[in-house]
Amino acid sequence: MSSHPATVEAQYRATEAAAALSTKTGVPSHDVALVLGSGWEPAADLLGETRAQFAVTDLPHFAPPLVAGHAGQIRSVDASGRKVLVFLGRTHLYEERGVDAVTHAVRTAAAAGCRVIVLTNGCGGLDPTWSPGTPVLIRDHLNLTGTSPLHGAHFVDLTDLYSPRLRALCHSIEPNLAEGIYAQFRGPMYETPAEIGMVRAMGGTLVGMSTGLEAIVARSLGLEILGISLVTNLAAGMNGQALNHEEVLQAGRDAASRMGALLARVLRLL
Repeated sequence: MSSHPATVEAQYRATEAAAALSTKTGVPSHDVALVLGSGWEPAADLLGETRAQFAVTDLPHFAPPLVAGHAGQIRSVDASGRKVLVFLGRTHLYEERGVDAVTHAVRTAAAAGCRVIVLTNGCGGLDPTWSPGTPVLIRDHLNLTGTSPLHGAHFVDLTDLYSPRLRALCHSIEPNLAEGIYAQFRGPMYETPAEIGMVRAMGGTLVGMSTGLEAIVARSLGLEILGISLVTNLAAGMNGQALNHEEVLQAGRDAASRMGALLARVLRLL
C-alpha cells in the first residue's frame, strides 16, 4: 500500500469510520460490501435480515447525499449468516468533494473486514438490444474521468479487475446475463452523441458516472470485485430522445425485485 501522506490520511479516516461502524451495528466485522447505485435502493430489502440502519453521516468523514435516488443510508444485513455491509448511495466525483470522498466507503468496507465488494450502478447502454432494466456484468472499464483515486507512485495491476470468479457465479444463477465494458465519465452532464461514438470506438458498451474509481481503490486494498450495471436508458443519440435522471430512477425501481433476488443468491454463494 502507498505510504503517500494522502493515502495514509485516507486510510486513517477509514479506520475511524470502521470502528464507529462496529459500535453502531454490534458487528465486529463484515464479510461483503455492497454499494447500491442510482435506482437500486429497493433491491436492498430482498438481501436478508436488516440488523441495523442509519445515516452515512453517523459515521466519521461521510458526506450527506446530494443526488436523488441515493438514500445516504448504511445498512448491516445478515444474509444467511454472511454479514453484508450495504451502502445505499455513494458520493460522485462531480460533487467536487475530491477522490478520497468518492472512495471513502470502499476504504471503510476494507477496514471493516470485507474481502468482497459488489459495485452497482444505473447507466446508459450502447447495445440497442439492452432494454431499460437489463442487468449487465462489468467485465472491464474505461476511466474517462481524467483523474486517479490513488496517490503518489502507487502502482496497481488492474488485470481482471472485475473478478472472473464472481462473474462465473452470476452466470451460474442467470446463464444469459450479458457482460459489458463500463466507461466512467466525470459528469454531471450526460454524454454527447459524439462522446458516445468515442466510447463505442474504444470498445465501451456502458456509460455512467461512478464505479471505476471505486473499483481501482478496492483492488489496491486487495478486495475481490463484482460490478453490475443496470441499463436504465439507451445512451445519448441512440433513440433521438432526451435523457433525464427520473428515467434512471424509474428503471431501477421497475427492476428492483429481479436485482434484489439476483444479489441475494450471489451473496449466498460467496
